Amino acid sequence: MAATGLCLTVAIGGWQHAAMAAPATGPRVQVGGGGLLEGTAVSDGVVSYKGIPYAQPPTGDQRWRPPVPAQPWQGVREAKSFGPACLQPPPVPTSLYYGGMAAMAEDCLSLNVWAPNDAKNLPVMVWIHGGALVGGSSSEPLYDGTKIAQKGVILVSINYRLGLLGFLAHPALSAESPDKLSGNYGLMDQIAALRWVRDNIAAFGGDPTKVTIAGESAGGLSVIALMASPQAHGLFRAAITQSGYMPAYRALREETLGLPSAEAMGAALGKAAGVGDAASLRKADLVTLFRAGPATGWAPEPVIDGAVLKRQLADSFALGEQAKVPVLAGFNEGEIRSLPFLMPKNIPATKAAYEADIRARFGDGASAYLALYPGDDPKEDAAASIRDGLYGWAAQNVARQQAAAGQPAYLYYFRHSTPAQRDRNLAAFHASELPYMFGQVGPDAALGPNWPKPPLSGDEAKLSAAMMGYWLSFVRDGVPRAEGEAAWPRYAVGEAGYLDIGEHPAAGNWLQAGPFAHADALVESRRRQGRAWRLDIGFAAF
Repeated sequence: MAATGLCLTVAIGGWQHAAMAAPATGPRVQVGGGGLLEGTAVSDGVVSYKGIPYAQPPTGDQRWRPPVPAQPWQGVREAKSFGPACLQPPPVPTSLYYGGMAAMAEDCLSLNVWAPNDAKNLPVMVWIHGGALVGGSSSEPLYDGTKIAQKGVILVSINYRLGLLGFLAHPALSAESPDKLSGNYGLMDQIAALRWVRDNIAAFGGDPTKVTIAGESAGGLSVIALMASPQAHGLFRAAITQSGYMPAYRALREETLGLPSAEAMGAALGKAAGVGDAASLRKADLVTLFRAGPATGWAPEPVIDGAVLKRQLADSFALGEQAKVPVLAGFNEGEIRSLPFLMPKNIPATKAAYEADIRARFGDGASAYLALYPGDDPKEDAAASIRDGLYGWAAQNVARQQAAAGQPAYLYYFRHSTPAQRDRNLAAFHASELPYMFGQVGPDAALGPNWPKPPLSGDEAKLSAAMMGYWLSFVRDGVPRAEGEAAWPRYAVGEAGYLDIGEHPAAGNWLQAGPFAHADALVESRRRQGRAWRLDIGFAAF
């Protein structure tokens, strides 16, 4: 999910030093360092603890440094409200994804826990929000963990640094680092949060050996990156990536695959903002810095730094360096319908013009492309090709590589849509599976004002129950099951099973074999040629 515009409000400290309460007005739990947290008793036997700091404020001299574990406190700390969202452009009121996020601050490294009030040794799902590494927050109402906790799984949702503050690489920042590295601060935040979960979740009734990481969109990308990162290995036992992606990224110092280095891009940004050394960067006006990003072509993305990420994500998986854990991966039929910024401009309006355009640009590869995306509806076929090259290829590649490594792998394709979605040409749009897996389809569903509302029908509730069953069963023991529903076949080498989630779940085999092979061949060709694969996929490949 992406955000646009710019309006930054900086709040430093404050929330991190909440008042130490007196009489107990909610459930309490003791965490590392001796401090007590006081949370909230949620209805139906669930307790929540919100705004828990897992790292010290990344402000002042700590800006653009790896996260430092939070300092312990004495007495009782109130944990009844979400911590601030990390700094980002303000949400656009007309956006499909608008609604409900906490106020923003630079001091934002907090997490939230929902657990049954009698929890003991329960499995844990750590949720990583989406937002294109630019926006989003763990405080979005859609991510409420109450209904997941009611099913016997502890949900932890986390914030991590975004945008410029989360992913800026710069020669001056690298030079002052003990490891001579910069960038990837947002990924390091996620790893720090997982370490906090490992060290503290038992106090909430969770089992630190039964942690599953999960995320959608940029959260799905983050899951893939954490699987590839040696620094995250051992902190989780399973992974769920929903609408994740794995294009080529910039190396820290070297030009690679035709891409300028991450440091070179950061240096250009700093120059445009009139700053060049680390001290000046930390003192610079954030709005000036943020505005310099788009002006210089800088955008937040993981950095191939040899430490957090050793090499391109696709290469790490191909070499078998990723975490050897069960995986559940998938994507949605209408991904691009709600992400128009991913669509190329000037798509031909007629089939004849579309075919002529493809033959002119694709050359010898035109016939193979047209066999998959013939242009009967040029805009829909262009969107499908981008969906398959970006989200479809990543999901199937992750499933394929985990299966090849001997791990259980489960692939899904979400096609379900509602009348409200179809009326707006948003059938099965990006993130539209989330209300079903979070149980947000009833009359109290926490959906934003612009979200096409699911009908309050038994069929919708049944599908939500099925998806929660599959997802949470996977969190419990690595096998997705749902009572009374289709058995979800494993994705195996030579037998690519998947779950088709339309009006109801159904087992299938060889999901879009032709589009996957086409995207796979394109990526492999780019790798052989020493060229990057990014958004120049599908219709925009040539």
